[in-house]
Amino acid sequence: MIRIEPAELVDLNICCQMVLAYTTDYVWQMQATENERGVEVRFDVVRLPRTMRVEYPRHPDELIDHWHSEGCFLVARTPEDELVGFIDAVPYPAQSMLWIHNLGVLPAHRRCGIGLKLVRAAAQWAADHQLQRLMMEMQTKNYPAVSFAQKQGFRYCGYNEQYYQNGDIALFFSRPV
Repeated sequence: MIRIEPAELVDLNICCQMVLAYTTDYVWQMQATENERGVEVRFDVVRLPRTMRVEYPRHPDELIDHWHSEGCFLVARTPEDELVGFIDAVPYPAQSMLWIHNLGVLPAHRRCGIGLKLVRAAAQWAADHQLQRLMMEMQTKNYPAVSFAQKQGFRYCGYNEQYYQNGDIALFFSRPV
């Protein structure tokens, strides 16, 4: 049985070293048109000609900064005490929102419900802190994360073309706690 618990300082090194790269067969491709009447942006799900491996776009130092901010930083452990996943979320009380910046599960433990347990625990943390919404971010290339978010009730609510340092576009998904 996987247990979810607050991260300790010693957990950060393990989280920073986790291989969070992923593979995908689909992407959300952005189409933008701008004219005198306005701007139209559309995302189409596009199948790639071959499976693509994508590196995780975040620097590990960000996890340390978020842990020090005393937000919601939870880890998932196996009965053998192996750390197999984590969620890193920062509260924004003025917006009544908990922003999930990082959610990672080791490849060998993916698709086993660990991500779901981490999101549920973060939602409980948000409720305990009187926050009303969860926000999740991901790359347009991260179709597995988009599918996961949608299955958990998150709905697309925006994007940023210049969000990640590597130039990738960020998608934002939100849902009530």
